[in-house]
Amino acid sequence: MATGYIHSIESFGSADGPGVRFLIFLSGCNMRCRFCHNVDTWKMDMNDPRTPDELLDMAERYRSYWGPKGGITVSGGEPLLQIDFLLELFTKAKARGINTCIDTALQPFTREEPFFSEFEQLMKVTDLLLADIKHIDPVRHKELTGQPNDNIIDCFRYLSDIGKPIWIRHVLTPGWTDDDNYLHETAKFIAALKNVEKIEVLPYHSLGEYKWEELGIPYTLKGVRGPSRERVLEAEEILRSGQ
Repeated sequence: MATGYIHSIESFGSADGPGVRFLIFLSGCNMRCRFCHNVDTWKMDMNDPRTPDELLDMAERYRSYWGPKGGITVSGGEPLLQIDFLLELFTKAKARGINTCIDTALQPFTREEPFFSEFEQLMKVTDLLLADIKHIDPVRHKELTGQPNDNIIDCFRYLSDIGKPIWIRHVLTPGWTDDDNYLHETAKFIAALKNVEKIEVLPYHSLGEYKWEELGIPYTLKGVRGPSRERVLEAEEILRSGQ
């Protein structure tokens, strides 16, 4: 039986997939996003190992609150770094009739083995992905996250090819991701995908800055103010223009 390394759990989530969700946050992430508000999930912290059965038994205590669309969402960190655990968790969840969702930046994706075969199997027991587009430009993406985006773009296309439903999320960060040219380029990419059910623009905020300070990590966006509500709506309009 696989063991997952858990950062935290929330019993009632309403913004991480359809309906009411039981949220499982896994430890570990390879990205170093400048705007990250969960910097404390970067390290693969092994202090709270849980089995799939433990988590599903816990989740089902709240099942009566989920409604017809609710279920479990696994986030992080980056859940795909623990793909063996995630595959077992979701396989057992589907056996219990539980809706499954992954909140991911897709960063670990590769068509190399053994990851790709496991990912193919995982998609068979995954109902929805909440997938981040951090930045469409490869150079700016690496400057913003510390990682390239070619494999991430490839994963979006793969998910489109297999018809796996996704909600796209884009963090609107002034000076980084709010340029109209980049937004229009992102919109063209989204328009070419055949599996997008929803597009969400998340406004940058600095509420997690204190975590960087506590961990002794320089926060490079200090002083950056979040976008206005009007700017968020403009960005949403651009990104949805091809839908």
